[in-house]
Amino acid sequence: MSEHVRVERHGAVLAITLARPERRNAITVAMYRALADAVEGAATDPDVRLITIRGEGRDFTAGNDLADFMTALPRDMGDEIPVWRLLRALAANEIPLVAAVHGNCVGIGTTMLLHCDLVIAADGTLFKMPFVELGLVPEAASSLLFPALASRRRSARYLLLGESFGPDEALEIGLASHRAKEGAVEQRLGELVAALLAQPREALRLTQTLLRTGRRDEVTERMKLENAHFAERLTSDEVKQAIADFFAARAAKAVG
Repeated sequence: MSEHVRVERHGAVLAITLARPERRNAITVAMYRALADAVEGAATDPDVRLITIRGEGRDFTAGNDLADFMTALPRDMGDEIPVWRLLRALAANEIPLVAAVHGNCVGIGTTMLLHCDLVIAADGTLFKMPFVELGLVPEAASSLLFPALASRRRSARYLLLGESFGPDEALEIGLASHRAKEGAVEQRLGELVAALLAQPREALRLTQTLLRTGRRDEVTERMKLENAHFAERLTSDEVKQAIADFFAARAAKAVG
């Protein structure tokens, strides 16, 4: 378990919190392992009726911790590496999953939301998927699921150009299901949790499963395809240069 992922049980609710606010909840390989453990563990716990995920501090998550990702991630992108385990667990999840997001939702901070059943976006939330500008390709089956929501051309803006978008667009395309005023996300999350727990337990579970039935195999296959390209890209000179440029720009900004 990572110290930067807090997993708590509140009755029938498994509450997952990204708890690395000093680094804007940038996700390390160890954090991926803890997230995968939590989602996989919920699947085998009959007392868990609902999973929630949120971020502590200013942001939901700034995406992958690139320095950690490039050094700690195994070059062999096999089935058991933490990133793939989490994505596979999200695709197979049969427990209602609610995300409450605010601030920056970068990379996986946006694509994981495609696997949530309900998403609360706070005013001011910024969604961005900068895979191509880092020399990478999308993950989490976002190359399949995002066009299904947003259309292929709008997805090209977000995935090819890496354009950011806010809660208005997230609601319009269906990435977000609810909106909350800034600072009121926790309250809205509590209201949704109470509403879901008030539903008949088995009917809720079965309906959540039915909503995903028919696409799970397709999602898993797309994840495998993306994963293969992602692994190849990680060893490319293009990625190394893009990430070096990213850190150089960040250093220059800090000095300025």
